[in-house]
Amino acid sequence: MSPTPRSAADSAAGRATAPALSPLDAGSPGDGGPLPSWDLSDLYASPEDPALAADLDRAETDGKAFAARHAGKLATLSGEALAEAISGYERIEEVLGRAMSYGQLIFAGNAQDPANGRFYQTLQERVTAISSHLLFFTLELNRLEDAELDRKLAASPALARWRPWLRDLRVFRPHQLSDEMEKLLHEKEVTGRSAWNRLFDETIAGMSVTVAGEELTVSAALNKLSDRDRAVRQAAAQGVSEAFGSRIRLFSLITNTLAKDKEILDNWRRYPRPGSARNRANMVEDEVVDALVGAVRESFPRLSHRYYAMKAKWLGLPKLMHWDRNAPLPDEDDRPIAWPQAVRTVLDSYRAFSPQLAEIGGRFFERPWVDAALRPGKASGAFAHPTVPSAHPYLLLNYHGKTRDVMTLAHELGHGVHQVLAAEQGYLLSGTPLTLAETASVFGEMLTFRGLLDAETDSRRRRAMLASKVEDMLNTVVRQIAFYRFETLLHDERRKGEIAAERIAEIWMQVQRESLGPAFDFTEDYGAYWAYIPHFVHTPFYVYAYAFGDCLVNALYGVYRDGAVPGFEQKYLALLKAGGTLRHRELLAPFGLDASDPQFWKRGLDVIAGFIDELEATA
Repeated sequence: MSPTPRSAADSAAGRATAPALSPLDAGSPGDGGPLPSWDLSDLYASPEDPALAADLDRAETDGKAFAARHAGKLATLSGEALAEAISGYERIEEVLGRAMSYGQLIFAGNAQDPANGRFYQTLQERVTAISSHLLFFTLELNRLEDAELDRKLAASPALARWRPWLRDLRVFRPHQLSDEMEKLLHEKEVTGRSAWNRLFDETIAGMSVTVAGEELTVSAALNKLSDRDRAVRQAAAQGVSEAFGSRIRLFSLITNTLAKDKEILDNWRRYPRPGSARNRANMVEDEVVDALVGAVRESFPRLSHRYYAMKAKWLGLPKLMHWDRNAPLPDEDDRPIAWPQAVRTVLDSYRAFSPQLAEIGGRFFERPWVDAALRPGKASGAFAHPTVPSAHPYLLLNYHGKTRDVMTLAHELGHGVHQVLAAEQGYLLSGTPLTLAETASVFGEMLTFRGLLDAETDSRRRRAMLASKVEDMLNTVVRQIAFYRFETLLHDERRKGEIAAERIAEIWMQVQRESLGPAFDFTEDYGAYWAYIPHFVHTPFYVYAYAFGDCLVNALYGVYRDGAVPGFEQKYLALLKAGGTLRHRELLAPFGLDASDPQFWKRGLDVIAGFIDELEATA
């Protein structure tokens, strides 16, 4: 189970035991004391922990025994025996999942440390070798005929528990290759896509960005793009452009190689288009994603184009440059928010909706489950990593004390609470498709924002808060769909041959102009900015899930605010507890919502448009 990244500018890796404090760890923005670092000893005490080696040795022994006992025999098993086999498979997979979670979190904590890179790579290789013994199981399950599997399910209540997992597994049945081919692809992953991912992560972690003569990490430089001083924003933008532009051939090679790798695999698996594999994994139809993308692109003029034209006037500028996109508004209160205050704000907002959510959320701060400290080598952005049900999630963020950071905390805590609630389903059934994985995170953000907005009485500060929320929603919906559009165009064009860095920049600029609108002028060096977005490398076509989640939550929150659904809180908690056992249609039905209805997306986008209407009325 991989981490759940915060946005398309974030890393999708992870980290481990807290290192010694660096000068950046010494204080919290807003003088709130030291920022927390996580303690991963609930997984393993250290990379040298004998328990880790023992777990891997046991998993290898159990995996070989599992294969000897079951390979080639699944069709002959009774429903009860097949249910017992799935439970055994889950136990071994969870051991491997715990080990890989630890390796990911170690690496995310400091990707600059060569020892962490070697540990993570060695662990990947060992886990891949062990899991090769288990690979036959899902392949053989998918070779069972539907009627035969249905008979087993009908005859065994124990097997019926695994119906959702079997349902989702069989989505990939038409795209399954021979056992030998699947085993080869599985084992070569560590020298293929995973190796390119590591190269990307280590390159980003080792980069420094020069901003007005100061050497900064990529995360710190990107943070300065929201500085109040326009000269600072411009200097940061130029520094980021130079840092990535000077390495653009490397990033282009990584991107071209992975896009070609994906094309080859998609062709072998007979996926109709580059995004189809991701949609199958998200348990959502291509047509539903098309409807979302089409609705958002159609709404660019009434959303982003309209808002940024207003922002240019507020800032007194004839045109916005790309470094003005996240500029604070003149009335925005940019006083740093201390970490303890941020924690109280988020938990109070959660508690106003559901004491149970707040209680679960509070555990993350009572225990060392959060890493918010700022230090070189740490993954940029933010994520929530579920680890395994027998442990607990961990949160990573880089807390700079801004209002956006408070919203990021609310977002990642939503993921964490969701993962805790879904864990009761067990390792194989707790995972949530990406299209629903953003539900609790975006809902947590909305709770926090609404709590702050409703408590604000000063009209100027209220307008600034509303504008900030609109920008976050545009970043989540418009920007992510533009990213998805970029990926679609890039992967389609890659099928004709390798794409030059200059052409990738042209595609990037095309989608930025389309999505952000005529209020912006773009300098040529902005063409390198695609290179810092790790989702293009780690999880191709992931990004639309953010827009899916935001529009879904806008509609869901509207139902909550209208009081139209009795017992909303308990139904919402049941949605989170379901994990991966139900599809989006089943989960949304109790709220009277249907994502396959074209009006569903319009309803979510209308919420953003309504906020912009309110801003226009107060401008």
